[in-house]
Amino acid sequence: MAHWVIFGATKGIGLLLAKWGVAQGHRVSVLVRHQVDAETLAAAGMQAFIGDATDIASLESLFADTTTDSIIFTTIGGGQADFYGNYNIIRKAEQSQISRLLLVTSIGCGDSWSTLSPRAKSLFGQSVRQKTMAESYLQTSEINYTILRPGGLMNTAATYNAKLVQGEAHGVVSREDVAMLLANLVDDKHSYQQVYAVIDPDLQPNWR
Repeated sequence: MAHWVIFGATKGIGLLLAKWGVAQGHRVSVLVRHQVDAETLAAAGMQAFIGDATDIASLESLFADTTTDSIIFTTIGGGQADFYGNYNIIRKAEQSQISRLLLVTSIGCGDSWSTLSPRAKSLFGQSVRQKTMAESYLQTSEINYTILRPGGLMNTAATYNAKLVQGEAHGVVSREDVAMLLANLVDDKHSYQQVYAVIDPDLQPNWR
């Protein structure tokens, strides 16, 4: 089974993906910032490394344990991680000659910026712009990448109805569905060098 390296595995999509990987028999390595998280994830069958993706030096031990066939997933975000964290991960993947990386950003990144409402740009614009820079860096690499831009993320159970959309898209999607799509796209060569929005057309937001 493949070696999965997951950034952002302490919560959300990354954690769901990591648990899925272990259940499927993959060797799963994760990077966490805190010892308590390392212990929790190690108890769940993962190999946990302590570090912070925004500090490239702290990625050394994890990447020293990879091979060119390792699969990188990055679902990190927030603050400096939006760009600098993802930039460091991509840079280390290139240096390690890893050929497959899947990046999760958000609707509004890149050429979908114009589809955001003025309110969304005001609330999330800075994060979206930072993630867009990470996307651009990845797209100019030699890596076989896939970029997923989910809509509004929900903690509902998977519906198995999430759609990959190329072009303008609006809506919400379950975190669990995004995690499953990531897992399913790993070996899909048609998804190489592709960018997809991810929404569930039948799912309605439950926030106010």
